[in-house]
Amino acid sequence: MSLLVVASGCFRSKTDEPVEPVAPTYVRVVNQAFLDMTVYVYRSSQRVRLGQANGNSVTRLRVPQSLLFGATPLRFQADPIGGSRQSISQEITVDPGDEVTLTIPPS
Repeated sequence: MSLLVVASGCFRSKTDEPVEPVAPTYVRVVNQAFLDMTVYVYRSSQRVRLGQANGNSVTRLRVPQSLLFGATPLRFQADPIGGSRQSISQEITVDPGDEVTLTIPPS
């Protein structure tokens, strides 16, 4: 004997209510070093690649909204392409919509 239950109906979702958009969050990378850097963000033990910051330039990289839940402590890592000196920043609390500046000094 088998039993099949089919449920159907109408419901109203809350998508009709206006939702305030969340401003994007950025990290501004001031790379004063000669080498290009791959930039990562850490939330707890999760590491996400943000992109590449070219040497001797300023790059603006977007932090994924999925990593931010209100005020969220994050760390940033700069991994030199063609080098071995990786650096990880101190932990900083970031709110959605913030722009954080990460300065990579010349080596």
